[in-house]
Amino acid sequence: MDIKLLINPHKKDSSLPPSFNDGNYRTIRAFHQSLAEYRPTPLIPLADMSKRLGVEGIYVKDESQRFGLNAFKALGASWAIHRIITGGRQVNAFVTATDGNHGKAVAWAARKEGKPAYVFMPKGSAENRVRAIQDFGAVVKVTDSSYDDTVAFARSFAEENGYALVQDTGMEGYTDIPMDITMGYTTMAWEAAETLTEQGIVPTHVFLQAGVGSMAGGVMGLLLDYYKENAPMIVTMEPFAADCVFQSALENRSVTVDSEEPTIMAGLNCGTVSTCTYGMLMDRTDAFISCSDSVAAEGMRILAYPEGSDGRIISGESGAVGAGIVSYLCGKPEYIRLRDELKIDENSVILLFSTEGATDPDNYKRIVGEGVLR
Repeated sequence: MDIKLLINPHKKDSSLPPSFNDGNYRTIRAFHQSLAEYRPTPLIPLADMSKRLGVEGIYVKDESQRFGLNAFKALGASWAIHRIITGGRQVNAFVTATDGNHGKAVAWAARKEGKPAYVFMPKGSAENRVRAIQDFGAVVKVTDSSYDDTVAFARSFAEENGYALVQDTGMEGYTDIPMDITMGYTTMAWEAAETLTEQGIVPTHVFLQAGVGSMAGGVMGLLLDYYKENAPMIVTMEPFAADCVFQSALENRSVTVDSEEPTIMAGLNCGTVSTCTYGMLMDRTDAFISCSDSVAAEGMRILAYPEGSDGRIISGESGAVGAGIVSYLCGKPEYIRLRDELKIDENSVILLFSTEGATDPDNYKRIVGEGVLR
């Protein structure tokens, strides 16, 4: 099976962290709206795909158009760096570790503040992603280590040089900045919820890429607060090779996944859950999914070659995994039991976030075909 499903055995209606409140959402969104590059990203309905799969609706938030950066990550990095700058701290440079999109976001936001950025990437990072970060003036070094070890190295480098670490992983003694990054992602969720509300639509299911859990935590927190008693079912998604959220839920403790197996979902290739969102994810997520790379690849092709009159979405490996999972669950007979466990039926309205575009164009062409990006 290409998909493993775990219905949360420990789910409880615990309170959200205090940061999740209407005043914060409005302040953060107002900051994003003040940026010259700000435009709400489109929420694209896939009516023909929905009809074929037997659900009421599928909606995809296309983050390839965020700030012209081809990914959603700048929402978190820009807000965190703004908070550092306005907090009165003297900053000479910003530092981060990344699989690609977060590093580009930090480099972009640092350049807007007139500050240098140092970005460290784990072994195996695609050259396209390295160059994309360098294009924003950052100093980039690809290490010989895993993602988690690269994060540790970046933290040491920042401390030794007196630079500001802008990491989306909450760790012992380091939570304020990761939480700001998490809260930055609420703008994306609020845009989606508002657009659906304007159309009189309430989602029943939301599928969220996990990674370290910052994006999933920020989006689910906003949506749970926004919809309250009508909150949708929240499902997280990870690759088999780096399913730290899934394994943590399975063992009911924070588990670090240290796998040497590669995954095409570079943005989700993370081994440890952020301490900022761990408790919320374990308490409030309805179900956890771990899946093969073939599921993400199928999602990329589905969105690149849409059905009927559905709009085309250029979605990268991590961005398209939700479309692939929904297609497998609703379109393949061997996954009927999993679909039923998730209570997906003809009345379901599914919200997905395509978190990135073709951030590795060479790999995108290998999976999807040469013609789409022309």
